[in-house]
Amino acid sequence: MTAGTLLSGQVTAGGLGFAASGAWTAEHARALEPIVDDATRADVSVQRIVIDVSRVERLDTYGAWLIERTLRVWSSRGCETQIVGLSDSYGKLFKRVQAGQQKLTPQKYKRTGIVATLESVGRTMSAVWNDLVMIFEIAGALLVAFLSVLRHPWRFRFTSLINHLERVCWNAVPIILLITFLIGAIIAQQGIFHFRTFGADIYVVDMVGVLVLRELGVLIVCIMIAGRSGSAYTAELGSMKMREEIDALRTMGFDPVEVLVLPRILALMIAVPILAFLGAMAALYGGGIVAWLYGGIDPQIFLSRLHESISTKTFAVGMIKAPFMALIIGLVACMEGLQVKGSAESLGAKTTDSVVKSIFLVIVIDGLFAVFFAAVGI
Repeated sequence: MTAGTLLSGQVTAGGLGFAASGAWTAEHARALEPIVDDATRADVSVQRIVIDVSRVERLDTYGAWLIERTLRVWSSRGCETQIVGLSDSYGKLFKRVQAGQQKLTPQKYKRTGIVATLESVGRTMSAVWNDLVMIFEIAGALLVAFLSVLRHPWRFRFTSLINHLERVCWNAVPIILLITFLIGAIIAQQGIFHFRTFGADIYVVDMVGVLVLRELGVLIVCIMIAGRSGSAYTAELGSMKMREEIDALRTMGFDPVEVLVLPRILALMIAVPILAFLGAMAALYGGGIVAWLYGGIDPQIFLSRLHESISTKTFAVGMIKAPFMALIIGLVACMEGLQVKGSAESLGAKTTDSVVKSIFLVIVIDGLFAVFFAAVGI
């Protein structure tokens, strides 16, 4: 049987009775709305309203709300209201609607084509702008905390700095040496393989020296630090935010930036140049071994050619970039950690965002420095 939608009313000695039947669902909204409006606008003086729903065949949240709305309208007029014939299967639904816990969620309009593309671009640019604003905000708060520590040195947590320095620098030395050693070896092997065609094997030394000291050494180290230490910073601060430990610090009169952020970023800015130096030496060592074993270039010739091809400026270019890259990694990691909400999903998402944004900004900074040094002739 096809269910219709109906609400009939009848005045009795005890008041006004309505009988609902058929399907009271959202798909019949156009038919139900006028019926309910007529029932609520009925010009009848009664003391009691009864709605019988025993003949309702199908009911969803929308239909339950229409019936509840009818009862509320009559109740606001001073009438006693009651629902009869309610089955057990719909009882919980009516209770939730009456308590106001069940909300109708309108279907979202899906944009397609050029509108959706423009909307996506706009949202992305808005998110990028918000991230930049927050980075400058935390950078400003970090500067204020640093100046405050300079005025009151006894407030600086030196123990925390040493602890983070051990974790970021000392504990990272093995993996940094291994990765950079392999990178230097791969660069040398590929260079020899291709340069050999032109009889220019010796120029591999120039390529390895310049690439490692100017670009790849510090870049690889910063990418590793962003994935290893930046994500750890975000997870630590995010967990503290979830447990309201940061709010507790503010309640006790401590500045979270001074207590939590400043030691971490200072540790990064000290550790990254050290790791970049060690990584560059490991990469050169790996390139020298491959040049000797694979390319037949004697170690003394390798060192002599390396001395001719690089200078102090080459080394300085890489080292100058290291603290700035460390600063941006620390700012992004701490910024994302302080934005974590109260769920594990938020913590995971912010940790992922921290690594991705840090690596992206490190590469951007490396490109900007490359353009700057090229412009000044270094």
